[in-house]
Parts: sequence; structure tokens; C-alpha cells
Amino acid sequence: QVQFVESGGGLVQPGGSLTLSCAASRSIFALYAMGWYRQAPGNERELVASITSGETIQYADSVKGRFTISRDNRRNTVSLEMHSLKPEDTAVYYCTGLNRNLAPLYDNWGQGTQVTVSS
Repeated sequence: QVQFVESGGGLVQPGGSLTLSCAASRSIFALYAMGWYRQAPGNERELVASITSGETIQYADSVKGRFTISRDNRRNTVSLEMHSLKPEDTAVYYCTGLNRNLAPLYDNWGQGTQVTVSS
């Protein structure tokens, strides 16, 4: 299994920006895809962005045009730039590897990083 450590969350006002980072415990080069999920209280975990090894990117409709996912295979990291943040973006954000169906490859999840959008 690969371990993932997320960081970069915090408290930000509506309209603000944050960049999240995810560090993997070993190479992500061979993984089909990497993804960022989020989970708000009372809600299921949802996939908000994914990027394949071939750099094919998909976003949830709710974040299109505001979030940008990228990966650095040399550093084994995945980032999520978030702009024009809204209160509904408030959630714990997680990253993980994905299979060809863009479903999680692993059973384990990291601690996540809390993003709170509030004035």
C-alpha cells in the first residue's frame, strides 16, 4: 500500500485561494491516476479532481474553472490549487491513487487536510 499525507488546508474567506499538497510514501509514476476527494460533515466522500499518468484531467462540475490539479512524478506529489473558494467547499480533503474506473485503489486514507471557507 502507498501512504498519502495531505497538507495545505486552513481557514480562508469566501473568494480566497489555497493550494493543497499530497505526498506519497513511494513512487506514483506507475499509478493509473491520482485524485483529490473531499468529505463534508454528513456527506459522502466525493471525487473532485483526477489526473492520469497521461495528464488527462477531470473535475467535478462543482469545482470546474476554480480548481487545478497537477502531479509531479519525480517528487511523488499531487497538488490542488483552489481559487474563488465558496463556503460549500468546506470539507476535509484527501488524496489517493485511482484505478481505471477512477475508483480508489487503496482501502486506507490519510488524515486529510481541513479546508474551511468562512467569513
